[in-house]
Amino acid sequence: MTSAEDLAASALDSIRAWAPLSPAQAALRQEYVAFVEEGRGDVIFRGGPEHLTGSCFVLTPDLLHVLLCFHRKGQFWVQVGGHVEPGDRSLAAGAFREAREESGIETLEPFEPDGAPVDLHRHALSSRFGTCLVHWDVGYVAFADLEALPVVSDESEAVAWFRVDRLPPDTPEDFPVRLRTVLEEMTHRRRASA
Repeated sequence: MTSAEDLAASALDSIRAWAPLSPAQAALRQEYVAFVEEGRGDVIFRGGPEHLTGSCFVLTPDLLHVLLCFHRKGQFWVQVGGHVEPGDRSLAAGAFREAREESGIETLEPFEPDGAPVDLHRHALSSRFGTCLVHWDVGYVAFADLEALPVVSDESEAVAWFRVDRLPPDTPEDFPVRLRTVLEEMTHRRRASA
């Protein structure tokens, strides 16, 4: 079992190592570094009102479709993800575990299993989320074929594929910009590694 301090240190290393393409993401990255440095292990597992979470943008390899879940508590369409658990070896591993659990797709292929994030998103939560007040979400990418059939979990009311240019109306207001930034980051990384 990985300790909270080790998970926080690992998350901090991956956030520090990432050089985001987006200037807004680069500025937010600095805030994340300060948050994790100040909070140490207290920022990993739910318990405190503010903590890191790991999410996963499940995309088709051609980047034309995204898998979204209709979140039961939030009542909106969003990428899969959630809290880190004591058995997770890293924040990325937690994000991919959550993605498999919430999508029902076991054949997800992480873009970088323990690599750099593709998205940072800090958001306040409503009272429906209990003691969690703010999630400092770190987003990763995994791929799945469009033919992969998702299965609804206890945390969502629906899971479905959408074209990235035709998102459902019930997404958070900033989600289309967030997804576009992730897609730009992915395109940039693919070109850089080619």
